[in-house]
Amino acid sequence: MLEAGVHFGHGTRKWNPKMASYISAKRKGIHITNLTRTARFLSEACDLVFDAASRGKQFLIVGTKTKAADSVAWAAIKARCHCVNKKWLGGMLTNWSTTETRLHKFRDLRMEQKTGRLNRLPKRDAAMFKRQLSRLQTYLGGIKYMTGLPDIVIIIDQHEEYTALRECITLGIPTICLIDTNCDPDLADISIPANDDAISSIRLILNKLVFAICEGRSSYIRNP
Repeated sequence: MLEAGVHFGHGTRKWNPKMASYISAKRKGIHITNLTRTARFLSEACDLVFDAASRGKQFLIVGTKTKAADSVAWAAIKARCHCVNKKWLGGMLTNWSTTETRLHKFRDLRMEQKTGRLNRLPKRDAAMFKRQLSRLQTYLGGIKYMTGLPDIVIIIDQHEEYTALRECITLGIPTICLIDTNCDPDLADISIPANDDAISSIRLILNKLVFAICEGRSSYIRNP
């Protein structure tokens, strides 16, 4: 965790007092996260996702900022989860019927592209549908196989994904949230204190969660 820079927090002027118990020191104007607490809550999160995966539950991983996007996409592929790593569209979960309609449209357009039907349309119509397909791929590509609300949502960066977190809270969907020293640890069901700005830190946390999900899925396959 030290090598990955998990312990580095934000500047001491930019912090949430609720994070006091998660901070072990101040160094050169930066808060240092207590890695003992990080390990504890990460372990709790791993136990939760292992148990959920062993019962066939579905996960959604959310992380749209540049430093998190690639790691989120990788984790989703590795653990066979859904993900949002470009932009969270307001109401994606709380207005699920609208999201579902968009997903149906997305699937239809993908099918028309695969069968070559789009190329047989007039150029203007084909160009319009291809632009629409491209936009849907960007924003909904990571959830194209999602058929209902997820059972657990994993969120990278509470501040960046606040809208997604609020939607989960509204719907009562359990959340695991990576939180830095400027976050509110009370909002998520399990908050993992860690550096949410370093790619290495994000990747390390996701690695642990992905491993636990994969192990849980293996257990589910063996004992359905």
